[in-house]
Amino acid sequence: MTGLRYVYAICRPLGAPLQAQLTGVAGAPAKPLHHHGLVAVVSEVPERDFGEEALRAHLEDLDWLAATARAHQGVIDALTVVTTPLPLRLATVFRDDSGVRTMIESREEHFLRTLDRLTGRVEWGVKVYLESEQPQESAAEQPVPKAASGRDYLRRRRQQTRADEDLWQRAETFATALHERLAGFAEESRLHAPQNPTLSGAAGRNVLNAAYLVSRGDSEEFVELVDRTKDDAPGLRVELTGPWAAYSFAGELPGETA
Repeated sequence: MTGLRYVYAICRPLGAPLQAQLTGVAGAPAKPLHHHGLVAVVSEVPERDFGEEALRAHLEDLDWLAATARAHQGVIDALTVVTTPLPLRLATVFRDDSGVRTMIESREEHFLRTLDRLTGRVEWGVKVYLESEQPQESAAEQPVPKAASGRDYLRRRRQQTRADEDLWQRAETFATALHERLAGFAEESRLHAPQNPTLSGAAGRNVLNAAYLVSRGDSEEFVELVDRTKDDAPGLRVELTGPWAAYSFAGELPGETA
């Protein structure tokens, strides 16, 4: 290799070879780099695109960033099929193989300890969205009688506010109960901040955004547990994603730009 080293993940030696045609960022093949009983999965990428200044500029380009993220995730997904990877941050780049090996040595104990904890486990994501506003929107489309007085207008506004508060309270109660049930089944769980709909593009208001660490052998039962809740609360949408590499449970992993 003569270019920079783009590192996707750290894992133990693979029990099966990587897909022969597995390509990653910049269309480069993903390859294992062995060191101290660990494997860094890397691609060679051109310095003109992934050197420090070039990379800083590219990270402002949303189209480039989206394409890079898709390629990065594609390699992580392929690894998740054959092993337990510890995904590194998007655009983690080192000057050469020596830089990657130095990184492995500096975090070796952490990598081994984390892999011991996560091996045989995957991450599932569960989100709950309040789709409420459908009833309110339907009502809003109907002609609203003109208020007879300012007092009448305020009374209607208070009623609407109370209805919105009641709906949100029911949504929070459902989300809390669902999280407790799933966290009790999972080995570990993480609550993330609700997603901003402007950024995520998802319809509805995000009430629950959580991740669950589940053994592969228990994953089918976990999926069934989530599926059984989907009709329990009209006006709420439950979304399940995964299985993923255990991003939420891997702890702080290194990221570096050459």
